[in-house]
Amino acid sequence: MSKQLMDWGQRVQTQLANLDLKSLGRVGVLLGGRSGEREISLLSGNGVLEALRAKGVDAYAFDTGLRCPTELAKEKFDRVFIALHGRYGEDGTIQGLLELLNLPYTGSGVLASALAIDKIATKQIWISNGLATPEFEELTPASDWSAVVKKLGLPLIVKPAHEGSSLGLTKVKSVDELPAAYQLAAGLDKKVIAETCIIGDELTCPLVGQGATAEALPVIKIIPPQANYDFHNKYFSDETQYLCPTGLAPEVNSQVQALSLLAYKALGCRTWGRADVMLDQKTGKPYLLEMNTSPGMTSHSLVPMAAKAAGVVYADLVLWLLSQTMQQKEGASA
Repeated sequence: MSKQLMDWGQRVQTQLANLDLKSLGRVGVLLGGRSGEREISLLSGNGVLEALRAKGVDAYAFDTGLRCPTELAKEKFDRVFIALHGRYGEDGTIQGLLELLNLPYTGSGVLASALAIDKIATKQIWISNGLATPEFEELTPASDWSAVVKKLGLPLIVKPAHEGSSLGLTKVKSVDELPAAYQLAAGLDKKVIAETCIIGDELTCPLVGQGATAEALPVIKIIPPQANYDFHNKYFSDETQYLCPTGLAPEVNSQVQALSLLAYKALGCRTWGRADVMLDQKTGKPYLLEMNTSPGMTSHSLVPMAAKAAGVVYADLVLWLLSQTMQQKEGASA
């Protein structure tokens, strides 16, 4: 473990030791929601809620899928932990409401959340910053499938531009599969993206902090069964292997961390996030896939795994993330 990561773990423990739990006030845990990731959000949110209560925090669940978010004002929360995933929770919409309510919240602000949920906008920003990401094209019903394959090669990945957890994703191996892949993704989102499929190691790198003080946590290597990291294998399969440390050369881990950190900063993320990366088996070059601004907090989730490797257990991670809301200034929506 690097000295920096040891320092982060030590800083977290020091901050928590000096934290006055009463100063956190009445805390809402936003969970459930209306997206296709509702089931996972409930798992994340209940885990967060249990951890906060175990720490002595006055915390309460608020399901934005069952209650109108405008009822938040009636709850008299002093701050909220966002455990929502996908649309209406990770896309800047709930963040905008919380800004209007002047209610501090975990995670990135309105703009960064809206950018990161849009895979096309994310790629455009990364490319403008010279960061490596697979070549892509937005698909429409009028797309020339042969031209798409000529540009991106095979296999390629087709997915909704605003969904997470591999929902609506297809690995296309022939031009004949493209129309069905497009229809599947388009059934979930008006915007559909196709990108070159990078063959190699699947990695993820959690990030914490903001701006110049942001830092990368340990990289995790993901080995799913049959190389298929779909919704089931992400959240429910015990066959998926997670390696932390990755077993890769230290310089490769450092390269992935550096790239992920640049990606995080380019989008203006804060508090925490997780970059998904592919390591090209032919060239050894890492490519950014997407940025998650409200990562999972389930038993299979990756940020808690990396935090533990850096010396911070789940409950302490949850409390530390919540404590970061105390640094938010009125009107700050980065």
